[in-house]
Amino acid sequence: MRPVEVDVPAILRDGIGRSAGGAAWIDQLPELVDRAVERWGLELGEPFRTGYASWCAPSTALGGRDAVLKIVFPHDEARHEAHALRAWDGRGAVRLLDDAPEDWALLLERVRPGTPMTAWDATAAERLAAGADVHRDLCGPQADRRSFAPDDLQAALPSVLEVCRGWADLLADRASRAAVEGDLDLDPGLLALAVTSLRDLPTSAERDVVLHGDFNPGNLLSATDGRWVVIDPKPMHGDPTYDLWPLLSQVDDPFRRAGSADVLRPRLALLADRTGLDAQRIAAWSVARACEQALWTWAELGDLALANRELRGAAVWASLVG
Repeated sequence: MRPVEVDVPAILRDGIGRSAGGAAWIDQLPELVDRAVERWGLELGEPFRTGYASWCAPSTALGGRDAVLKIVFPHDEARHEAHALRAWDGRGAVRLLDDAPEDWALLLERVRPGTPMTAWDATAAERLAAGADVHRDLCGPQADRRSFAPDDLQAALPSVLEVCRGWADLLADRASRAAVEGDLDLDPGLLALAVTSLRDLPTSAERDVVLHGDFNPGNLLSATDGRWVVIDPKPMHGDPTYDLWPLLSQVDDPFRRAGSADVLRPRLALLADRTGLDAQRIAAWSVARACEQALWTWAELGDLALANRELRGAAVWASLVG
């Protein structure tokens, strides 16, 4: 039987669909979706129009259960998504109902209403508090990686230590090249602090937990019972404070006005209080990750204005360390 036609959202065709690998994957989607429908007895709705690296559609599974079918474009960051969701088992994260690793297919619970935190009409402090509570569910004392069942550990999640060691070397190399080219507003002391932090923070962590890896407000959805849950993990394991910079920097734009340090200082305190983590480590990770992001923007996007804005933000974070 010929596979049914699959509606492919523009965000996929115009994104990964422009690469050879992405175009080939899109060509395979009808077969992948057909297999998932047959495997789980699904009735599918129209696909969601968001998501640049996966095809997702609401569905009804056997027994009438509300679900979402997610077919992921194969890439390393998403390789262990199912393992992380299985380890969390609905605690702070969308629940995994089943998966088919050979097809990069996941059957997930449907989160309703599913409003992303970015669309929530709330203050930055309210968003931070809600996000902090989810982070505590994911990474609190009960979430030590060693407490998970052996099957979960066999995912062999990448470690923050290994990832950041590579980032530190790359950041140092990019900073050297940028200094020669002279088109960035570089502060050598700031970049040295970032490189040192990327190397030292992972080794000084007191705990080792399964991390989301992309803990930003767009990946936090509202659930019917008043909870918030995360979706789309890019999991690693390591220091729980690593994950908090995207939340802090994206609940709104803290750098859009003068006095950014005065805006961020109470937010750091709130986040530290709600998560039980150290405010200084959160700030130090923010310096490191903001600098890494800025030099990536310069090297990969060639966007000098944005890279310089990101470096100015990193300098504000640095003023909150120590």
